[in-house]
Amino acid sequence: MSSSPDARPASFAMPRPALAGAPDAPAPQAPSPDALGPESLGPDETVDITGERQALHIPALLSELDRDFVGLAPVKDRVREIAALLLVDRLRGRFGLSSARPSLHMCFTGSPGTGKTTLATHMGRLLAELGYLRRGHLVSVTRDDLVGQYVGHTAPKTKEVLKRALGGVLLIDEAYYLYRPDNERDYGQECIEILLQFMEEHRADLVVILAGYADRMNVFFRSNPGMASRIAHHIDFPDFSVAELIRIAELMLDKEQYRLSPAAATAFAEYVELRMSQPRFANARSMRNAIDRLRLRQARRLVTAGGRVSRADLMEISAADVRGSRVFSGGLAAVPGHPGPGHPGPPPTPPAGHRAPPARPDSAAPSA
Repeated sequence: MSSSPDARPASFAMPRPALAGAPDAPAPQAPSPDALGPESLGPDETVDITGERQALHIPALLSELDRDFVGLAPVKDRVREIAALLLVDRLRGRFGLSSARPSLHMCFTGSPGTGKTTLATHMGRLLAELGYLRRGHLVSVTRDDLVGQYVGHTAPKTKEVLKRALGGVLLIDEAYYLYRPDNERDYGQECIEILLQFMEEHRADLVVILAGYADRMNVFFRSNPGMASRIAHHIDFPDFSVAELIRIAELMLDKEQYRLSPAAATAFAEYVELRMSQPRFANARSMRNAIDRLRLRQARRLVTAGGRVSRADLMEISAADVRGSRVFSGGLAAVPGHPGPGHPGPPPTPPAGHRAPPARPDSAAPSA
């Protein structure tokens, strides 16, 4: 299956008309049966549901989900349920049975780095294969992309984002920051009202996914019942275990053609356990940052040593590369002024009349 955001299954590919007056424009032709959508079935006919799944690339997409996601069994199960529901609805429509389009707007909750954005990308591709979205592309935004800073600024910003997202998935990260009841000059409520209108009017051509921490999303929904009523699927992303984080790191290293020596593997397991208790820990995102730092320390070690190096030398991460992390010598608490493990520290002082969001996990953390 093509990974292009414009990729669509053959049964849903609409012919593109030639431009009027174009010198090489072919004569208009009747659309093929495939272009008209799935073939209708009579009441006495049957359909091979396994064959339909294969034709729509559903097994391949779900296998890719298993490959790209370590752990997260409840998340994968929910995706399989949604895929099964949409396939059955599609088949019901071919038999002339009632098949009203289900609401597909979702809420993803969980800590940073648990795969919410990656799953949103998979969902877009899956929904495009099943014919529920034209393109299935992902547009990921935050409050700053939607809410303006003065009167008349929010509506065009929000509508421009929605226009880009039509035909695909709009992921709003930390969606609860759209609503700030403590600031009477905030324009987030205007953005929410526009979103609600689009979610209803374009439900056949847009899937909105709200993402963030579970407790804050619950407060957001209580304050915005209209939004809560439009979210049909709530998927919670659990934090990864130590073993899962190590496996995620191994997959990342393998993709970059690096490997841990046996002693480095032991040291890295210790690193993960220590890092999980440190400030701004962000699951898989922290593993990605850790690997970037391992590469830096390995490169410095090799260049400092000088001499000739082999392919194996360039691939191997040593125990010294791992144990060079500040995590082994007191962690981020060793940074002057840092409050220490388990405490994110006081938030930055926002300007008058504005409530700035907290720093994103790992985005500004000192090197570990």
